[in-house]
Amino acid sequence: MPEGLDVIIVDDDPDVCEIVSATIKRFYTWGKVLSFTDSEAATAYCYGRDIGVAIFVVDVYLGGASGFYFLDAIEKKFPTAHSDAIIITGNANDDVVNMCVASDVNHLLEKPIKPYALQLAVRAIAEKYLKFAQRLFKDPEFAKSISHF
Repeated sequence: MPEGLDVIIVDDDPDVCEIVSATIKRFYTWGKVLSFTDSEAATAYCYGRDIGVAIFVVDVYLGGASGFYFLDAIEKKFPTAHSDAIIITGNANDDVVNMCVASDVNHLLEKPIKPYALQLAVRAIAEKYLKFAQRLFKDPEFAKSISHF
């Protein structure tokens, strides 16, 4: 079972996976950093997890598939996958931006990725979960009210 909020990277280019993973590992301490070059393997891993919450860094084009298709495929297990995703692409154009907007993805980074932009995007997603966890610990009535869901 995961001990924290993991970051799952999906890009069909092994070099990109390695660079993005190494960059995130330099600052990320709230969970594991995992990378996949095969979207089907990533999907299978996601469905095998106990907890359906993670941060996703996903390439727009995954060989013959779409990063948005990957997010759609795991949405049943990860209901917040789209809003917890950072889409990366080598060519950020109007079509990609429109797909992000239509898919509820709020973070888009263009390759080559600037480390500070990646750090800020990952931290923005992690922050909402950290604040929620703090509220659960500090407000027992709030925690009790959501325990019925």
